[in-house]
Amino acid sequence: MKKKLYLANPYGFSKQTKTLLPEFIKIFHDLDVEVYEPFERTKELINNKKNWAYELAKTNLEDLKSCDCIFAIVNGNPPDEGVMVELGIAIALKKEIFLFRDDFRNCSDSNEYPLNLMLFVGLPKESWSRNYFQTLKDINNPKKNFLNWVQSK
Repeated sequence: MKKKLYLANPYGFSKQTKTLLPEFIKIFHDLDVEVYEPFERTKELINNKKNWAYELAKTNLEDLKSCDCIFAIVNGNPPDEGVMVELGIAIALKKEIFLFRDDFRNCSDSNEYPLNLMLFVGLPKESWSRNYFQTLKDINNPKKNFLNWVQSK
């Protein structure tokens, strides 16, 4: 059975950054992972309903619940608030969590972690950096945890 990945990201808000999503999705599809990308999955709600906002949030929550992991793009200083909420839900649901940040700006209270400390309670304590990616090539790096997660049952 295919693993399901929720791709939390702020890229859908910008025509320019939206063009980056296919690169991520292709990597995941090549690894035989089903991708739930919220902007794509909810675009019909925005186009077809007057009061779409609540339905969109509810749909994203249900998608997140049904996925096996969250892969969150956490660029920005601070990162996108919607992505942070989705990460909080994923932590509470004990989902496998992967973080991607290629933003060079410092966004942390600590020299030990590159982001808000609370995000790291959802990652392995001693080897959190194996779930943290800074380039697209990192996703396929066997020293990182993503490939191990894909191949696990």
